[in-house]
Order: sequence, then C-alpha cells, then structure tokens
Amino acid sequence: MDTKTQKSELTLAAIVGAGIDIAGSEGLQAITLQAVADRIGLSKSGVFSRIGSREALQKAVIEEFGRRFIAEVFAPAMQKPKGLPRLDDIVQRWIVRMRDVEVHHGCIYTAGAFELDDCEGALRDVLLNEVTRWRAALRRTVVQAVEVKHLQPDTEPEQLVGEICNLAMGLLHDADFCAIRVPPNVPRPPGCACARATRTEFVEST
Repeated sequence: MDTKTQKSELTLAAIVGAGIDIAGSEGLQAITLQAVADRIGLSKSGVFSRIGSREALQKAVIEEFGRRFIAEVFAPAMQKPKGLPRLDDIVQRWIVRMRDVEVHHGCIYTAGAFELDDCEGALRDVLLNEVTRWRAALRRTVVQAVEVKHLQPDTEPEQLVGEICNLAMGLLHDADFCAIRVPPNVPRPPGCACARATRTEFVEST
C-alpha cells in the first residue's frame, strides 16, 4: 500500500469514527458532513470527496459500528464450543463492551432503534438490517445450545434472544438515566480486543 492510499484510508477511518462519536452522543440524525468536518478539521468538501453524501456517511457509520460490535462480541466467542460456553461468552463480552464502550459513548443499535422507530427510509432499513443480523446470529447460538442439550428442548429461541436483548437495553438505560454503572468487576474475556475480525468471518462462522 502506497503512502497516499494509506493516508486516504486513515482519513476515511477518521471520518467514520467521528460520525460514530456524533451518533453516540447526539443521534444518527445529527451526523452531517459539516459536523464531521468540524470535528476532524477537514473542509466539508474534503469529507464529501471521501465519503459522498450525508446518507452514505450515516450508512457507513452504522455498518462500522456493526463491524466493531461483531469483532468484539461475536467473533471471538466462535472459538468456544457450541452450546452454553459460546452463548455465555457472547453475553459476557456484550456486558464488557457495554461497560467499556457503550455506557460512555452510547449504543447506536439501541438509541437508533428509538430514534428511527417511526421513520421510513434507507437509513432505518440499514439499521434494521444490522440489528436483524445480530439477533439472527444470537438466535442460532441459542438453537445450537438446545441441540447439544445445554438448554431444555422446549426453550423458545426468540423469547430467550428477546430477554437477552432486553437485559442489555435495561443495563444501558439504567447506566444512562439512573446513573447506575455496570459492575466494574465483570471479567474481560481473553482476547476481547479482537478488532481484526471481519464481517465475512462473522457470516462464514455462523
């Protein structure tokens, strides 16, 4: 990779990263080319030349948030045996991420679901697709736990997935609204900083 290409990729990463910060603190609708430009010290035209429209920037933010979420929560857990060891590792990593990241910077999945709940359009569709993919992966993990007899055969996968997601939403709500912090003694699973996992690995491993 030549220096010019590397610099361009670093700039694009900075643009998307700034968008994630804005979305976490102010919401997805607060992401604009100008807001990102002001945050990273570029011109609005400089941001546009690298990312395109505001809608493209918002889409890139949602997809990058999803990539990071999968890399830290789901992909490393695929090293665990199918069943409760894998499901437990996913939930544990999710709690760690909430404690270390989302309590401080916001969760685009959770906040975005409320923000875009009654909004039709491409942005809502992108967010819904990301959340649906994540819930489907979690559901497959629950089904596998039933298949290896770690969970009761009458376990309803959709219900358990819903309860796990509701637990996460409740923790984030309490941390934000009630100033109740996720316990600091939640252990960090080994290898939790596996940021190199790709969306392809996520799809192929499930």
